[in-house]
Amino acid sequence: MTYISSKTLSFENFLYQYRDNHRYELADGELIDMEPTGPHETVSGKLATQVGIYLVAEKLPWFIPRNCLIYPFADVATARRPDVVVLDETVLDREPLWEREPVITLGRSIQLVVEVVSTNWETDYARKVEEYALLGISEYWIVDYRGLGGVAFIGKPKQPTFTVYQLVEDTYTQQQYRLNQSINSPLLPRLQLCLDDILPR
Repeated sequence: MTYISSKTLSFENFLYQYRDNHRYELADGELIDMEPTGPHETVSGKLATQVGIYLVAEKLPWFIPRNCLIYPFADVATARRPDVVVLDETVLDREPLWEREPVITLGRSIQLVVEVVSTNWETDYARKVEEYALLGISEYWIVDYRGLGGVAFIGKPKQPTFTVYQLVEDTYTQQQYRLNQSINSPLLPRLQLCLDDILPR
C-alpha cells in the first residue's frame, strides 16, 4: 500500500476521478494505491467464487458486486474498496447513492466484508476492524495468505492465517484458522472452506 498524493481529496473528487479504478481507495482524504498483485487477485477471486456458489445454493437474497465502495462516515473523506463484499439486495433501496453509484453508506446493507492482506496489513487488522465494527457489519474476514501480519495479530511463528471477526453487540470477536483447518463462519454456517482451497497454486 502506498500513499501517492500530497494533496487531500474529498470523497466527491475521489469518486469522480477513481470510481472505476479498483487500484485505489481513500483514507482521510489521502489517495492510497493498494498495489494488488496477481496472487492477491487469485486468492480474492477464488474466495468470491466459493462464497458466490454458497449464496446461490442457499437461495439467499445476497450478492457479490463486481465493483463497490464503502463510504462509512459522511464527515470523513474515507472510501474503502474491499476485496470481496456481500450485499443484501433487499435493503439497497434505502441506500442514498446506490441508484447512481455503486457506493454503500449503511452497515445494514453489508452482510460480509473480506480483505485479502498485502503490504497494508496494519490497516486491515487495526483501522478497518474499527471502521467495519462502527458501521455494524456483522462479519469481517481477513485472509492473510502469506502470513504478513504482525505477531500481535497472527501469533508466532508467523504463518498463513484466516481470521473471522463476528460482531457481538458493537465489538468484534475473532477466531483464527490456519492451513488444513475448516473455517467456521457464523454468517455462512454450511460453507465448507479451508484456507488451502483459496491459495495460489
